[in-house]
Amino acid sequence: MGNYTYNSFTLQLEGLNVSNESVYPVFLFFFFSYLFIMITNVGIVVLIFNDRNLHQPMYLLFSNLPFNDIIGNSIMVPRLLVDILLPPSERLISYYECVVQAFASHMFGTTSHTVLMIMAFDRYVAICDPLRYAAIMTNKMVIKLTVSAWGVALVLVGILLGLTIRLNRCRTMIMNPYCDNASLFKLSCDSVFINNVYGLTFTVVLFTSSIGTMVLTYTKITVVCLTSKNKSLNSKALKTCSTHLIVYLIMLISGFSIITLHRFPQYSDYRKLCSILFHIIPGSLNPIIYGIQSKEIKKFISEKVFSNF
Repeated sequence: MGNYTYNSFTLQLEGLNVSNESVYPVFLFFFFSYLFIMITNVGIVVLIFNDRNLHQPMYLLFSNLPFNDIIGNSIMVPRLLVDILLPPSERLISYYECVVQAFASHMFGTTSHTVLMIMAFDRYVAICDPLRYAAIMTNKMVIKLTVSAWGVALVLVGILLGLTIRLNRCRTMIMNPYCDNASLFKLSCDSVFINNVYGLTFTVVLFTSSIGTMVLTYTKITVVCLTSKNKSLNSKALKTCSTHLIVYLIMLISGFSIITLHRFPQYSDYRKLCSILFHIIPGSLNPIIYGIQSKEIKKFISEKVFSNF
């Protein structure tokens, strides 16, 4: 125990295990992925708020996703790019920066779920109760849903990190490419029983609520479409719901991959890579998927983004 460093404010990141030959290809892959995420997502946010044709509840709620992708990737990827070029012994990070990075990482994952849940509610009202859609999905309701999505995530993640920062630390090595809650509380020699219980409860409640919302809303939407002879309604449902469902499944599969690989320590390198791709893949695919569905977004991306390359 004498060799332990207690409550050190300088931590070391293990980072990715990349061979010398792969350093620059990996760096360039993450760099261009980050560049693509920033350009497309910032472009979509700007377009939605500037184009009055997109001032509809569906697009206003969707704008939370690219905004979340921008914040989540900006906190994690630039630091990762720097660490890839550094030798392992020089991958140092301050404790406070580590806490901020962990908070942003968990906010990103949690908000992805809560935003997709409120988007599912919007699709449910639009298809199952179209005559009252305008009366229900007012600007006030859109603001309430948005605040709820971010507020719930803020409270849940705030408690998660609050339980961790109360612990004393006796280790300094973060066994991950970036900081997260589990990596932080594993630095402690105190009892982390409460952290594990809350973390498990947090995960179960979030995934149960998320999956339950999707199953419930899409079951009702499917019933309405099967019993309705309105081809226009069914076409609209297929177009908007398939896009939303694909985005949700990409996010869900990415999250479950990390959780599953946590159970197999021998695959720690794959887990680290999956944890990075959990940020990059949804952030890259979301604007593409919604761009294909929306003529306005597709036109903007083709004219304003890809014309620059």
